[in-house]
Amino acid sequence: MGMSKTSKKTVLHNWHTAHHANMAPFGGYDMPLWYASTKNEHLAVLNSAGLFDTSHMAAVSVKGPDSFDLLQYCFTNSLSACVGPLKKALSPGRCVYGAFLNGQGAVVDDTVIFEIEKNNYLAVVNAGMGGRIAQHLTAYKGNRGVEITDLTDIIGKIDIQGPLSGKIMGKVLLEPEAVFEEMPYFSFKGHYRSNFSPAATVKLSDGTPILLSRTGYTGEFGFEIFIDPQHLVKVWGLLIEIGERFGLIACGLAARDSLRAGAALPLSHQDIGAWPFINHPWHFALPFGPDENHFTKQFVGDKSLLNLRHPEYTYPFAGDTVCKVAASGQSVVLDSDETSIGTVLTCVTDMGIGRYKDKIYSISSPGKPEGFTPRGLCCGFVKVKKKLEIGQTLFLQDKRRTIRARVVNDIRPHRTARRPIDEMT
Repeated sequence: MGMSKTSKKTVLHNWHTAHHANMAPFGGYDMPLWYASTKNEHLAVLNSAGLFDTSHMAAVSVKGPDSFDLLQYCFTNSLSACVGPLKKALSPGRCVYGAFLNGQGAVVDDTVIFEIEKNNYLAVVNAGMGGRIAQHLTAYKGNRGVEITDLTDIIGKIDIQGPLSGKIMGKVLLEPEAVFEEMPYFSFKGHYRSNFSPAATVKLSDGTPILLSRTGYTGEFGFEIFIDPQHLVKVWGLLIEIGERFGLIACGLAARDSLRAGAALPLSHQDIGAWPFINHPWHFALPFGPDENHFTKQFVGDKSLLNLRHPEYTYPFAGDTVCKVAASGQSVVLDSDETSIGTVLTCVTDMGIGRYKDKIYSISSPGKPEGFTPRGLCCGFVKVKKKLEIGQTLFLQDKRRTIRARVVNDIRPHRTARRPIDEMT
């Protein structure tokens, strides 16, 4: 596909085209879908490491004495109780996933909020959404003392994902042992203020300051690197050079999509969107009380979520083969009586998984059967009009075919994202 006349280019655009990436418009940017093979890129992230240009993502700075109060009201997750199994309060160096909703409880966009320091937050949102989220927050700001700044194209971003990501980063970081010490999942080190300060606490070996986050969108161990855009090409090239002997390759958006779906992660405006943000696999992003009948705080859209007249339900599914159907609402979901009960939101193929005796194994599963080689399974999400049971059989149908799938509570097993960092570095 060619670049749209209105598409923007990331700083790495020339590198992508020079390396024969298949480019297409996404989120207002001309982005690489894949280089040589989506399958190889997907498997590289499961077996070694993959590098993603994510500098099309947007960010919004929210700071000031009342910034906590504004975010606590506009964001679904509770900043007072969101970190770890003990639900501790968000603190400097930690980040949390959630969403911004409208008054009807529908998703404006999902986000990861970073607490840079007290009264200083960074909301990382999807491509093209920086201005929209800045306006959304401004609409609810009132007289609060908060400064809201759209940082679109001001912060550069690269993701390195896969089990060998830590070993690669250990070769390019200055003082890697200190950086990796006490760095759990959904934590970060380094600082972003108005720019990336040369005095930052996290630097690459050549002195380039970065913010390094143990987050990502693949379900696998890895990092997101936030950096001044002027350094993107240099750092990308450094990672490609150092990572080559570890099996690292550049990856496009197609592998990013199949990896995130296999990890049961939603795509904003596709798996979550213009409908109530509830009855889905991501309830951890909502501030439910113990009985899950009420919320522990007030936030935009809360009453709409709790008072639905006609609720719908989103479930992950896994098929029996690699065969797929069209997604984004173009396919119907049929129950065992061949009654239409909903639509298919996402349907992709995770090439790192397969079934053996009715159980799903990953290429990375430690207990996989001897000689097991995954052939891949289609997977994704459906939105239906009634509650379903885990294991229930569904039929997904588009104009070409009907495929059999089952409701699951998870898709790709034995993911590495949450593994202790000392085991991975």
